[in-house]
Amino acid sequence: MQKQCICGETMAVHLRTVIYQKKIEIDHVPVYTCPGCSASEVYPDVKNDLTDLISAYDAYPGRLRLNFEETSELAYLIKKAADREYWNEPVQQIIDGRINELLDMLLLAQSLEDNHWAEQVRKKLGQIASYSQTVNFT
Repeated sequence: MQKQCICGETMAVHLRTVIYQKKIEIDHVPVYTCPGCSASEVYPDVKNDLTDLISAYDAYPGRLRLNFEETSELAYLIKKAADREYWNEPVQQIIDGRINELLDMLLLAQSLEDNHWAEQVRKKLGQIASYSQTVNFT
């Protein structure tokens, strides 16, 4: 998960706090960061999720702090893989574990006939499927 910066350095993805209009702080957003010129840009595969999250809270009257990994499975997986507890665990194993966890949640949501929760879990599974097609996690 790297790309070339316009200054020539290699940008890597890091989890950062994004602040929108000095009132919404969103933690753990995957952002390309350049060590050479300090340029940064939101990782393209999460831009739509970030925009949707900001739009949902844009009218909120006060200050707000959100965790992006609760909305974005890619942010969740990056955060988990960066956690010291999982450093020795292969990334594919982290992904497989999350998929199994989400499938268990989906079964529970369906057994409780909680359609809203089931739809949220399906969306998270869809995000992982979408990212796995565009990102080489290994």
